Amino acid sequence: MQRAAALLLIALSVLCNAAAANDSSAKKKQKKASRTAAEKRERAVRPASALPAAARDGEAEARLIEIYKLAGQAKSRDALAKAERLVADHPNFQLAQLVYGDLLAAQARPLRTLGDVPDGPAKAGASMLVDLRQESLLRLKALRERPAPGTVPSQFLALSPRNKHAIAVDASRARLYLFENTAGGLKLLADYYISVGKSGIEKSVEGDSRTPLGIYFVTSNLDPKSLKDFYGAGALPINYPNALDLKRGKTGSGIWLHGTPPTQFARAPLASDGCVVLANPDLERIIRTVEVRTTPVVIAQSLKWVAPHSARAEGKTFEDALQNWQKARSGSDLAALTSLYTSDFNSYGKTLAEWTAVLRTDLDKRAGRPVQLKDLSYLRWTDANDTMVVTFGEVISGARTGSTRRQYWVRQGGQWKIFFEGVIG
Repeated sequence: MQRAAALLLIALSVLCNAAAANDSSAKKKQKKASRTAAEKRERAVRPASALPAAARDGEAEARLIEIYKLAGQAKSRDALAKAERLVADHPNFQLAQLVYGDLLAAQARPLRTLGDVPDGPAKAGASMLVDLRQESLLRLKALRERPAPGTVPSQFLALSPRNKHAIAVDASRARLYLFENTAGGLKLLADYYISVGKSGIEKSVEGDSRTPLGIYFVTSNLDPKSLKDFYGAGALPINYPNALDLKRGKTGSGIWLHGTPPTQFARAPLASDGCVVLANPDLERIIRTVEVRTTPVVIAQSLKWVAPHSARAEGKTFEDALQNWQKARSGSDLAALTSLYTSDFNSYGKTLAEWTAVLRTDLDKRAGRPVQLKDLSYLRWTDANDTMVVTFGEVISGARTGSTRRQYWVRQGGQWKIFFEGVIG
């Protein structure tokens, strides 16, 4: 991280020193005229979709990165002109304001650091400067360390056609990745800078200001008119705590993907009470895209990107266990079925003994008719344990429709067993 910071500062210093050496006092008027001309040229060719009234998701960040590149190439005039336009279009983009201020200051003196403001203001705004520098480094890190084309996060083993989109969050890169589930597999549509909890990740108790890690699903889409301005363009709650969280005794609620208040384009990397926070144009894209209840949201400390066929191969042993469950449920052998559940199984308060009674009733009602699994999806979460989050439609032979079930499986030794099962639709 320190090395990345040093490289960025060196690039900006080179820009500033080159500009100072080339611009004598006799050329100041000429330089100002050139900046104005460059600005006019940029405005003339700029597409209407980039105007503030119709800001596109990711557009502001792309323009900021372009300014960084120009700075690194010692193209000071172009960088300054683009920075001026960026802050005019997004006056609440604090990091862009900081970079613009540096580029202006560089016209008179070499820069000492990113956010090279006078000592008095620097001391008063020390915390904000630290946050903005960290935001800058994380944006650059994520865009420099791109996932290999065609790879997917390792958690996505199999998604059904009902899962039209998927979301993955990499906390170490302050990044959210949005996918479309196509006939050919997951396709990366876009990725965005995000903020997480003030105290970081791995939420465990109510009020700890941490963002949870795990596999979740979007549960609703809150109307922005019903929310305070603090939440920006809207909010997508997720189902924290999930069954694994509850099994581990975790508490808390109200974890959302939401936007930013009008005064902030983006928040500091560690800024929320546990939610995942995006710039409003980015959140608006996600809200327009994803569906409630069927969109999985993986939140990881660091994503591992793998080839899709490799991910599917990892799930082969689990598929065998799931087929054994389907076979036992289709038959009439209650003992074989219950052997696939953990001793501490719990379903909305029902113990294994109570759930066994439910299974027995189901077996009697079906009278030997087999069970079919439709729209099967399963995602893998690995930390201290190996867990599968499974969703499918269960249809009894001869019926047109059935219930939607979700199961949580854990690997105990060499065997997969169910510790939660419930009907979700």
